[in-house]
Amino acid sequence: TAFSGLNPNGSLLDRVDLFLLRTFHLDVKLEELHMMMGRPIKPSPLEMLHMKEFLAAGMAGMFWVLTGSPILGAFGLVGFLIPDSIFGGRIRARQTEIMRSFPTFVDLTALMLEAGLDYMSAIERILKNAKTKTELENELQKMVNEVQLGYTRKDALKRLALRTGVQEIRSFVGLIIQSDELGTSLVELLRNYAADMRFRRLNKAEKLAAQASTKMLIPLMVFIFPTVFILMLAPMAKSMAAGGLGF
Repeated sequence: TAFSGLNPNGSLLDRVDLFLLRTFHLDVKLEELHMMMGRPIKPSPLEMLHMKEFLAAGMAGMFWVLTGSPILGAFGLVGFLIPDSIFGGRIRARQTEIMRSFPTFVDLTALMLEAGLDYMSAIERILKNAKTKTELENELQKMVNEVQLGYTRKDALKRLALRTGVQEIRSFVGLIIQSDELGTSLVELLRNYAADMRFRRLNKAEKLAAQASTKMLIPLMVFIFPTVFILMLAPMAKSMAAGGLGF
């Protein structure tokens, strides 16, 4: 694992790392977060743990210095949880990018299956003809490579769903596995799934459009209305300050 290089008899930082990993079982959680972030080079799971440690120590020290109370300084340990929101934001951004190209991928897969290809050959053809590699194409390429390395198609598909963490991809994987196990027509399943996905995207767009007017009230009341009132009342206030209303 990413933490196998830690030495129990090594530096103080190594011992703190191992204590936190064993006490709070953070190794599995950090590995999973790193996987869903797309396994970037930076930060590694160990660096993610260090971010949590340093931020917690820094905030605890700051609270202690500002308040002079070690008890209140303990509240600074909430900094240990702050990086989780940062990692979660990166995961959500990556999942949004994956979903941006996923509907087109489903449509292309259905078309190629209708042309007589099996689903793995269809995916390989889509990857071969892709001009740019998005996050979705990268994950699909990993799945294809795993099949070539000896994983079963079922296991490779499940690992794809696990790496992305996207519900729509989990449903897509479930459809393929169900088709393989039951011998049903995958073309019809994917065609219905693509139509259902387009319907849900349309409903989501309509919902966001309906919420737009409500969300516009806040900037209107905070920025626009005060400016309009100032422009309307400023001449009257100036006349009153000069000794009359001007009429």
